[in-house]
Amino acid sequence: MSLIDNERKIKELQAHLITLEAGEEYDLLTNEIDELIKATYDNLTAWDRVCLARHPSRPKASDFIEGLFHDFYELHGDRYYGDDQAIIGGIGYFHDMPVTVIAQAKGKTLQENLDRNFGMCNPEGYRKALRLAKQAEKFHRPIITFVDTAGAYPGIEAEERGQAQAIAECLYTFSDIKTPVICVVLSEGGSGGALALSVADRICMLENAVYSVLSPEGFASILWKDETRSQEAAEVMKLTSYDLYHKGIVDYLVKEPTGGMQNDLKLVLYDLDRYLWDEFKRLKTMKEKDMLEKRYEKFRQMGRMS
Repeated sequence: MSLIDNERKIKELQAHLITLEAGEEYDLLTNEIDELIKATYDNLTAWDRVCLARHPSRPKASDFIEGLFHDFYELHGDRYYGDDQAIIGGIGYFHDMPVTVIAQAKGKTLQENLDRNFGMCNPEGYRKALRLAKQAEKFHRPIITFVDTAGAYPGIEAEERGQAQAIAECLYTFSDIKTPVICVVLSEGGSGGALALSVADRICMLENAVYSVLSPEGFASILWKDETRSQEAAEVMKLTSYDLYHKGIVDYLVKEPTGGMQNDLKLVLYDLDRYLWDEFKRLKTMKEKDMLEKRYEKFRQMGRMS
């Protein structure tokens, strides 16, 4: 059975378990649930991780902002066109250290997703990110970016307003911005829409996140002209956190509880909080020139055969 079918079966068994009293049947059913959970999550395929990354209950960027920072103050607009709700950006405190947070934001309900365009940014979203990044550089604030998007919005109006240029300006600006930058890939990291906020000194991923040039469905449609081969495409693309960690593209994996981070977000926040704090302490002790050289070399190394 697929991951989705197994999860549905687990929920059905757990619902039935609640109706039982302690006894032999209760114990047998508990063992059956434990075995099914182990069989489901111990050997996840790449497609399984894609499904977990897209899980409707998976925490969003707003949950991480609330859990990691205090006194967060959101800033709006790109000073050119408008305010893209697909980007949450602002200033907050991380362990009493002022930081700039730039996050691609999906919604938790249908209306929120419509308001945030399902996390797919328009050019004004990337320009808002640029404005906040340059402000952070001016005041020497570290930057934390959260990536969670299937890709930049591909609509004609986005192209008319300079989508490609906005993404290119993000790549150019973040490549040599003179303040520490850490990127966190939360769930989906798709195409140039994700890469625009992924040029950083450190890149970490949640265990069940995916990060790739495009979606498995898009890959299958382009390569094989058959979108139904998306599961096969996910394996070929090497888009899981483990694939990218072994290739040296990702610096750290944040482990998730069984079934995904929605089952114990506090545990994930604790691990991520510790990682961010340790890395920022290291980055802040580096000379600016050395930090920029290492960032440059990090991305020059990507794609080379090990």
